[in-house]
Amino acid sequence: MRIDPGLDTAVRAFVDELTPRLEAIVAGLDGGDPGTARQDVTLEAYNLCRAFIDADGLATDDELWALIQAFSPRLDTQLLRATPADVREAGLTAGARAFLDEPSTMFEILLGVDAREGSAHARAYYERAIALAHIVASLDLHPSRAELVAIEGFRGMLLDAIARSRPAPQPTVTGPATSTPRSGSEERDTESERKELPPPRPLEELLAELDALVGMDAVKEEVKLVAALIQVQNLRRARQLPVLEQSRHLVFTGNPGTGKTTVARLLAQIYRTLGVVARGHLVETDRAGLVAGFVGQTATKVTAVFDQADEGVLLIDEAYALVRGSEQDFGREAIDTIVKLVEDRRDRIVVIAAGYPDEMDAFVDANPGLRSRFPKTIFFPDYTTGELVQIFQSLCDRSHYRPDEEALDAVRAWLDAQPRVKGFGNGRLVRNLFEAAVARQATRVVAIDQPTDDQLVGLVAADIPAIGEGPGTAGPTAGRAP
Repeated sequence: MRIDPGLDTAVRAFVDELTPRLEAIVAGLDGGDPGTARQDVTLEAYNLCRAFIDADGLATDDELWALIQAFSPRLDTQLLRATPADVREAGLTAGARAFLDEPSTMFEILLGVDAREGSAHARAYYERAIALAHIVASLDLHPSRAELVAIEGFRGMLLDAIARSRPAPQPTVTGPATSTPRSGSEERDTESERKELPPPRPLEELLAELDALVGMDAVKEEVKLVAALIQVQNLRRARQLPVLEQSRHLVFTGNPGTGKTTVARLLAQIYRTLGVVARGHLVETDRAGLVAGFVGQTATKVTAVFDQADEGVLLIDEAYALVRGSEQDFGREAIDTIVKLVEDRRDRIVVIAAGYPDEMDAFVDANPGLRSRFPKTIFFPDYTTGELVQIFQSLCDRSHYRPDEEALDAVRAWLDAQPRVKGFGNGRLVRNLFEAAVARQATRVVAIDQPTDDQLVGLVAADIPAIGEGPGTAGPTAGRAP
């Protein structure tokens, strides 16, 4: 049988990268023996590979043959002349998953040296270990969700440890995008913009920006699993292994202001970085941008929007609105055209359909081809009051306002009083509240003779609308002469 050499190559890279680093560290210790460094690093790689194989509790023949090939020449173990059945009988991978639960001793040593010397040994370990993880996941035709979750958990744990040992500037904590979706006719791309695309951003940078968003833990996990699966599939393609092709199109469900557009924009860049789309721009549209009022125009209108989103991501907001209308309505024609274009351009565009959960079920059921082309749904829950206060604070930070504790308490109380019903505004509501607070603060400050800098940037409880007032309600000082 043909044993894929990918794991052997990745193990060699791990050992060759980390051995000289460990040798140099051990040589500087009293009584240290650099001669054992290569064996120690090899054993570390072995434990990592066993752990990733055991991540889903299923050690397949392909995984075990790769493990045997990679380590039987390198370690004096039971692997010499072993078969997968022998490995299972010996229990060599059983329980190995626990190795991923906390940083290893070797990784902690590298972290300590980095903290003292400003080196990057732990970063090298991280990069090579994640490469091992992806290679192990790529050994089977389709990695399990448990494998991808284990990889993401391990990745996050190592990066958190590195960040704690040497704090680095983090992306600004932000809430969701709050701009109004634009129709397709409002999205314009000039030829110069096409030619001047910046290089793709590193995946780690994009995932860090995702992590910096307030809340949305389940959404973040799903996006990271999507990214991990694409990386694994890319590895299989690079080694000319069969790949189980899957649709990249998604359904986003949730109330307004829950971050769907923000995540779609990040996902577009992630898709570009991973080679799914060439440009990675996001085009937003809705029913008005897709449906025409006369026979024969809707298909042309939909095609034009797809042309604008070509090599990027198309976000259809309130996609369920295409299903509504009479028999003479052209929304169904738009859906039929979307299904055709999604198939015709499956290697050039990713479509995300967004809207309320129940209504989106009606959308994907509107055409037999939609359910199979939009197989994955990501739900965006409403923000908690605490998360909405975080978003309010981040809006203040970006605009250089400083709310005091009483102001934040007033924000919290105002948000708690809002009914959490269908259509609850979430981040958009917070932005409206912030803008109202700024307007009320301006009205208050202009009445002060020669206000100080602190007064100019300070928000107090009186600047926050009272409970029962809408975010656009004028404050008690509105209309007074300065």
